[in-house]
Amino acid sequence: MSQSPPTKQPCILIVEDDFEIARLLAATLADAGLSAEIAGDGVEMDALLRRSNFDLIVLDVMLPGEDGLSLCRRLRADLTIPIIMLTAQGEEVDRIVGLEIGADDYVTKPFSAREVTARIRALLRRASYAPAERDSLKPLRFDGWTLDPQRRQVRDPSGARVAMTTAEFDLLLVFCRNPGKVLSREQLLANTHAGLAGPIDRSVDVHVRRLRQKIEADPGEPILLKTVRLGGYMFTATVEP
Repeated sequence: MSQSPPTKQPCILIVEDDFEIARLLAATLADAGLSAEIAGDGVEMDALLRRSNFDLIVLDVMLPGEDGLSLCRRLRADLTIPIIMLTAQGEEVDRIVGLEIGADDYVTKPFSAREVTARIRALLRRASYAPAERDSLKPLRFDGWTLDPQRRQVRDPSGARVAMTTAEFDLLLVFCRNPGKVLSREQLLANTHAGLAGPIDRSVDVHVRRLRQKIEADPGEPILLKTVRLGGYMFTATVEP
């Protein structure tokens, strides 16, 4: 009997200039069955990205040279890879800005390496469904747009692919599966990246705002994705399989 090929280990890129923190996190990831490589700054990060493929990036905000926010913005312009940002305790501005420019989640320092590992696993699950689940997912269409859950791609009415973060794609998928329903922020987080990025209201609002910038003709006057006062959000488009 032929043996199945071994399953590829997800590989995480840790961009952190504190080697002890990075080493501890890498060791915890290894114990959880995930491989990791470490970069101390943006230059080392770029070199590793040219050499290897990664499934997720853990990115510290405070780095020598180009800071984490600038790196996140640059990465998101070209890649849809999930990004978790590490921020200093109490620096809410960094966290909100990080979400605004495309991070999928953030963790405040000091943090538990096991907590970060759990967040990584949750994002990896969202970014890559199990094969059986993928096979049963068919493309959804609304207002000329096409959302393909199997390939995790979104195309606009012209057929052009629109880049989205893991969180943005998951939000749009939840909305497409629940058209015409008012969904609370808690429901949206529970069905996207497992309520990892808090506070709840701010993180969901940031991702919704970014999503509107990509699918609405006028993000300032949204038609497809409405805010429901004291309720949450409602997707008004007609969705067809």
